[in-house]
Amino acid sequence: MFTLDLKFQGIPGAIASYLLPHAHGAALVESGPDSTIPALLAGLRQHGYTEKDITAVLLTHIHLDHAGAAGWLARQGAQIYVHPLGAPHLLNPEKLLNSARRVYGDQMEPLWGEFLSVPEERLTVVEDNDVIEIDGFRLRAVETPGHASHHHVYISDSTCFSGDVCAIRLAGMHYLSVPMVPPEFILEQWRESLRRLQAEYARGSFSQLAPTHFGLFPDPAWHLAALSKTLDEVEAWMTTIMPSNPGESELMQAYLSWIGEVMQDEGIPEELLAAYQIVNPPFISVAGIQRYWKKFRTPVEG
Repeated sequence: MFTLDLKFQGIPGAIASYLLPHAHGAALVESGPDSTIPALLAGLRQHGYTEKDITAVLLTHIHLDHAGAAGWLARQGAQIYVHPLGAPHLLNPEKLLNSARRVYGDQMEPLWGEFLSVPEERLTVVEDNDVIEIDGFRLRAVETPGHASHHHVYISDSTCFSGDVCAIRLAGMHYLSVPMVPPEFILEQWRESLRRLQAEYARGSFSQLAPTHFGLFPDPAWHLAALSKTLDEVEAWMTTIMPSNPGESELMQAYLSWIGEVMQDEGIPEELLAAYQIVNPPFISVAGIQRYWKKFRTPVEG
């Protein structure tokens, strides 16, 4: 297994695609966005492959930083594996793209590039606990909502390819950044997914984590415990700030102040601050917090 650095927006260590060689080519966990195809091709060449050698792409979920190049790879011959709730958006991405354009505006194309649909014959829907067999190795899908309703992790041998449900952890840091993306950030579901992963780890299903952001971590016990603590801290912050119904600008300032203090306490070096912010933009998490609080935590009157 090899970690391919897609060098998103020129920043190393931000988005990974994981290369799994097999006897008749190779598979990928995550395609990355269309804008990183040149870096993906360069990474494949380093290991003796081209895009035509990719037989399968397993997507943890369909957000653009994870799945944006899936349609392009399908057109090169790859079979695309995805959660059932994500599959319709790969067949017809119009709704997904319209939603993303409302968020990213003029930055949509520079950030993500093109998002091609996946031909129906190149799409395989993966259910919870399905085992995908690819030329000698097996990956088991585990449904893990909370960050996204259409989220799977894939467990193969000793590795859990965790997408975003185990948060963002860059360059070997002991700091987890939780991407609370609207409209699907649901804290209670995230905690349930975490409990499920802790149970998988306790059974010996994996001994290392491979989050898409970024790299391999051989300390799942610490990481999963730290994620639980981080989710508790997120909830504590929300219950302090949100009952006063702050406006968008006020909430953004409060969030930036809180996250800035946490990062300073964690000793995040200056060169990693930009990487954390580009893979988990504060305005996205603020929007996710607002929607979650309004939908799930605000008392219904009447």
